[in-house]
Amino acid sequence: MGEAAAGQRLDNYLLGALKGVPRSHIYRLIRSGQVRVNSGRVNPKHRLKVGDRVRVPPVATRAPAPAPASGGSLDWLAERIVYEDPRLLVLDKPAGLAVHGGTGVALGCIEALRALKPELPELELVHRLDRATSGCLLVAKRRSALRTLHALLREGRVDKRYLTLVQGRWSEPRAEISAPLVTKRGAGESRVRVASGGKAAKSAFHLIDTLGRTASLLEVAIATGRTHQIRVHAAHVGHPVAGDDRYGDPEFNEAMRRFGLRRMFLHSRSIAFVWPESGEEFSVDVPLPQELSAVLTALAEGQRAPADRARRS
Repeated sequence: MGEAAAGQRLDNYLLGALKGVPRSHIYRLIRSGQVRVNSGRVNPKHRLKVGDRVRVPPVATRAPAPAPASGGSLDWLAERIVYEDPRLLVLDKPAGLAVHGGTGVALGCIEALRALKPELPELELVHRLDRATSGCLLVAKRRSALRTLHALLREGRVDKRYLTLVQGRWSEPRAEISAPLVTKRGAGESRVRVASGGKAAKSAFHLIDTLGRTASLLEVAIATGRTHQIRVHAAHVGHPVAGDDRYGDPEFNEAMRRFGLRRMFLHSRSIAFVWPESGEEFSVDVPLPQELSAVLTALAEGQRAPADRARRS
């Protein structure tokens, strides 16, 4: 194992090295012991070191998703790059687009970015967002930047903030939820619940506005990046995220549809950190998408969405 891969998690290394192999299959190989590091079994989060020997069984790869035939067909993606420098780029990820391909998903953000920028062979996701979540997504352009950013994330030195609309009136101006999370992986999307003995998870909720007795707009800062963390913590304290069809309240979701909500109301608003080598501060902010801003306006004015009014007339 060379220096370029040193410090990477095993799963992330294999996802990059075995392009075209489904993510779910890579995890099965690791968990079944077919992938060995220095002749021993390890878990997907094992950090690789210089000199490590990684043995991978023969695997069949599918052809990577081809770049679109028309050079202009990825213009929409280029327009969503809100920041770029020699080390990283930031994508304003739209809701509904997975961050990477996998089971049932032929093309995700990272595959589309590689098609858009074939001159950047080391493009890798720094972190992930749920498919239904929009907003800031960091993508490293160099292995060295990826290692640095992963270290900052592990050490809790990346400030990630989200905007979310939740059910009911949030009573406290500020509240911190520390509740361990357990993930159960099935054939479909992972299901997460609060349980003792789970992985530590901490979310800080800040009330921005209440909209009658119906909903509350919150900013959330997360000190950990567990799967579905904000969604599960919010539901755990009785304020599920609007539009969340996994942990949410169906009646509340239906009520929010009448105000124009057609997706989960969770948006990665901003990311900030300090580059450790230079002390340079980095921050990026992505405004709330128009379709979510319109929901807030409709709620504040007590006006149903035009389509809903038309159905009822």
